[in-house]
Amino acid sequence: MTEVRQPTMPNRTVFYVSDGTGITAETFGNSILAQFPAIPRHVRRPFIETTAKAHEVLAEINRTADAEGVRPIVFITLVDDAVRQIITGPECRGMVLDILQAFVEPLEQEFGVKSNHRVGRFSDAAKSSEYNERIEAINFSLAHDDGQSARNLANADVILLGVSRSGKTPTSLYLAMQHGIKAANYPLIPEDFERHKLPSALAPYIKKCFGLTIDPERLSQIRNERRPDSKYAAIENCRYEVREAEAMMRRSGVNWLSSTHKSIEEIATTILRDIRPDRLIY
Repeated sequence: MTEVRQPTMPNRTVFYVSDGTGITAETFGNSILAQFPAIPRHVRRPFIETTAKAHEVLAEINRTADAEGVRPIVFITLVDDAVRQIITGPECRGMVLDILQAFVEPLEQEFGVKSNHRVGRFSDAAKSSEYNERIEAINFSLAHDDGQSARNLANADVILLGVSRSGKTPTSLYLAMQHGIKAANYPLIPEDFERHKLPSALAPYIKKCFGLTIDPERLSQIRNERRPDSKYAAIENCRYEVREAEAMMRRSGVNWLSSTHKSIEEIATTILRDIRPDRLIY
């Protein structure tokens, strides 16, 4: 059977231009570009809230078009009409994709009301209970990182378990920052494997626990970057720790998944689905 190969695309620059942080434009743009076999150069230009700043970005887009010989892709989330028209006007030599115009204006027609056209998502952050919850969750996750403290575990939304370097800390912080989840994480260590049971401090909170595991070969690679040629990073030790950790979680009835080939977003969504499904509803 003949293999059908996808045609390759020339790499090109992608701009994310926003009057706020640019996170929305970049997240949306990355999701779209992931469908294509390209490795674009990313340029984020946040807080473009004046016409003077818009003209600077316009000049940068046009210089890039001249240098690369192809149109840059430009994702924008710009509310102010005067600012937006500079980037979307005929002088721009980029391919402009206006996220707000594509989605907000049709919704205005559907709802029969005008959107608030607020510049920036976080302009009233101090008054937002959701924002304050995220700050509190971040502080909680930092205080309970890597088993630093067993205090207030009753207040945790989730407790992540796993061997060292299996992805517990970045997942905990992502859950806190993106979803306001108070996530503690607890390392499983050789002493736990010798006892063949989870740390006693976790016993009252098994229903809140979720495990992360990882392919031993990948784990060995990660640990070797931190402690080269150590027992900690040795493949035999990594296989032992992963095998014992999975067996321990299985005996304790703790759900777990492998972080080897999953993004933090995928891991976090799985945890929310299993532990806090209410947080998947906004």
